[in-house]
Amino acid sequence: MKIATWNVNSIRTRLEQVINWLNENPVDVMCLQETKVVDKDFPLEPFENLGYHPYIYGQKAYNGVALISRQPLEDVSMGFCSILPELDPQWDEQKRVITGVIDGVRIVNLYVPNGSAVGSEKYEYKLRWLTVLQKYLQVLLLSNPAISMCGDFNIALEDIDINDKVKIENHIMASAPERQALRDILSLGFTDAFRKFNSEGGNYSWWDYRTAAFRRNLGWRIDHHYLTPVLCDRAQSCIIDVAPRKLEQPSDHTPVVVEF
Repeated sequence: MKIATWNVNSIRTRLEQVINWLNENPVDVMCLQETKVVDKDFPLEPFENLGYHPYIYGQKAYNGVALISRQPLEDVSMGFCSILPELDPQWDEQKRVITGVIDGVRIVNLYVPNGSAVGSEKYEYKLRWLTVLQKYLQVLLLSNPAISMCGDFNIALEDIDINDKVKIENHIMASAPERQALRDILSLGFTDAFRKFNSEGGNYSWWDYRTAAFRRNLGWRIDHHYLTPVLCDRAQSCIIDVAPRKLEQPSDHTPVVVEF
């Protein structure tokens, strides 16, 4: 099974790029983030014409996630509250979480809040959101040990995940509390699929549009695939495909693909 994650930074803007990529890379499931479109306006037909089944959870101009699957998915749910019904509905005002099951594997597709700046209200929201995510995953794990969690985490877990020319002291996406919150989540039993196969630096999935960051490779690895043990043992590869970032008017992120 091949699963791709890609923050497309507007599916309508990047639709042709995504369809072309899927034609060349027919993965089993494509996990999209930052689709930035309400559900009624999501471009379903181009994916259906390729033989995919889209499952969408969108929001106007912001956020939004989608699962694009070769096979129909089972037990699809959107948001935190479908799994944590006691939760305050405010946690689902931003459309950031979608999950479904394919061939017994539960896929969790996430768009973690950016946090804006360390110490800001958005930063504190991000840390609380990650705490809710941990509770959400604990419940999912009770019914299925085979979980593939992916998406734009907006966190580079280690310094090696950031170009060493980038000043990261007290930098959003690299602060100690963010990293610890992610480590707490991973302690539930998740392994970084990319690091199973590649322990070197210089591998990034996001480059700022500013300061010619892509040309200078001033990147960050913030798009991840995390696997539970039963899937990590089966993992055969995890690669970052930088080709879409070279296109005209690309997303600032590029796809990451895991195979198990």
